[in-house]
Amino acid sequence: MSPVSDLSAFRAVISGRVTGVGFRYEALHFATARSLGGWARNLDDGRLEVFAEGPDHLLSEFREWLRVGPPAARVDAVEFNQVPWDQSRAGAFTIRP
Repeated sequence: MSPVSDLSAFRAVISGRVTGVGFRYEALHFATARSLGGWARNLDDGRLEVFAEGPDHLLSEFREWLRVGPPAARVDAVEFNQVPWDQSRAGAFTIRP
């Protein structure tokens, strides 16, 4: 386990062709393989929202992946917002409706 000082969280909103292309499931696979917590969900306006938490170095990898996404996606923009890490939220990465 990483020291708490090395843990953080972010929220990202991704726009482009990001729904109907397996983005949430690929994000789930990427995050789960790195033991990151959080979730992904489609927004009503066609964008994708992702919340992720875990060790800083792994979150950095996830941010880079979100800027590209899976092969069928087209990422036009990603807005990242850093949020405080909170142990009470810690859990497995999931897909939200």
